[in-house]
Amino acid sequence: MSLIEPHPSTVEDNHTVWVAGLERAAQEVFKPMLGSSLLVVSEPMAEAGVDVTAMVGLAGRLCGLLTVRCSWQTGAKMASKMLGVESDRAIPHLWDALGELCNMIAGNFKNKIPGLGDGCMLSVPTVITGGDYRCHSISG
Repeated sequence: MSLIEPHPSTVEDNHTVWVAGLERAAQEVFKPMLGSSLLVVSEPMAEAGVDVTAMVGLAGRLCGLLTVRCSWQTGAKMASKMLGVESDRAIPHLWDALGELCNMIAGNFKNKIPGLGDGCMLSVPTVITGGDYRCHSISG
């Protein structure tokens, strides 16, 4: 299902549609991969307790960075659901699981935008652990 016109007039015009599409893309990945639905909240996430960040870059007709951020415990639980094992057995695979989850969401999102499939490339997922960092995008 596509989300927007192939040639949007401005990013601002499509912001609301893109946010809805990103939410839908994440929900479509969470259900089959984790066996649970994703609750979208309107309030920004508190920085405290965020220990793991998975990132996938988008480059081409659409440039940006998609991130999946969570606590260590939530990351372990998501990895365990993806792998079908107990949380403690999933910890060694946490980085790969969250990187793949982020990659799947980014791919699902870009494929919802007509003409973007071949016009936008995804980076290899990167996963950062710890809480003492900030991501800054270069504007323009």
